[in-house]
Amino acid sequence: MTELDPRDRGGPAQPLLTVDGLVKHFPGKGGLFGKGLAVRAVDGVDFSVMKGETLGVVGESGCGKSTTARLLMQISRQDKGDIVFDGELLGSRALDLKAYRRQVQMVFQDSYASLNPRLTVEESVAFGPRAHGLSAAAALSRAHDLLRRVGLEPRRFGGRYPHEVSGGQRQRVNIARALALEPRLLILDEAVSALDKSVEAQVLNLLTDLKQEFGLTYIFISHDLNVVRFMSDRVMVMYLGRVAEIGPADAILSTPRHPYTAALLASQPSTDPNARLEEAPLTGDPPNPINPPPGCRFHTRCQFAADICRIREPGLDPVAPAHFAACHMAVAGSGHPKAPAAAMAA
Repeated sequence: MTELDPRDRGGPAQPLLTVDGLVKHFPGKGGLFGKGLAVRAVDGVDFSVMKGETLGVVGESGCGKSTTARLLMQISRQDKGDIVFDGELLGSRALDLKAYRRQVQMVFQDSYASLNPRLTVEESVAFGPRAHGLSAAAALSRAHDLLRRVGLEPRRFGGRYPHEVSGGQRQRVNIARALALEPRLLILDEAVSALDKSVEAQVLNLLTDLKQEFGLTYIFISHDLNVVRFMSDRVMVMYLGRVAEIGPADAILSTPRHPYTAALLASQPSTDPNARLEEAPLTGDPPNPINPPPGCRFHTRCQFAADICRIREPGLDPVAPAHFAACHMAVAGSGHPKAPAAAMAA
């Protein structure tokens, strides 16, 4: 049985992170048609992350995955919506931003750009603890310990600068740096997508081991569904700033209930020559996020679109235990011709 974290405030049944109505619009740059318009990067996102789980987040480029991550880290501030961490509202007197960031850290995609080129590896890892009040000697000792845990010998790598180590080693440094404040939640934004496959496998195994060792919770953002399948307990699919589907990883990846999720899964390349696709499972580009279509945002690309999809926006409704989809076709009695029949009243 996993030992309870002394920082735990609500017990294992309380979500570690709850996001309610998260909205981030980026204003247009003016001009004849840009004035007053905004890019709806994140447009009403709701989800929760349970303690000790890994939530995988997938979707096309531009769907809002990375913007959501930046909002969770408060690198960008949301226009609307609440972030609740273990029962405490971010920004309230119970949980200010500094205390929140001690418990939530992020690993970015670009391992080189996210490290200060003027700091050595050990200085980069020790910087956070020092900024939060740890002595220089204690911060350096913690940095050396974490470097060992991510497979980098401090005497060999501690004095090197970012340009003197490989991409995989830099990402290990970033992971060590993220762990230096002893967080409870780690947000991994495409953290392995820039690595060679052999190095990617090593880092994924490292992340799995560290999660167990430190009792971590992960939000794992990726465009690689095979990686998400390996890492995740639950999966959230995003499309055009909204959540299209969320549920257990096995259910989402084997029996998707949203056509967009099914198209993403069908888009995976196969090594079987008899399983090659003759037609692309998904055609066209996502609609303009400045002016998304009415009704279901996916209806312009969906082969199952019906009149109701063009008129009424679907809610994120339950379609199976712990499984939710924003699709009229998946909800009984929705009015879609392919929807399950509504249950008769007793």
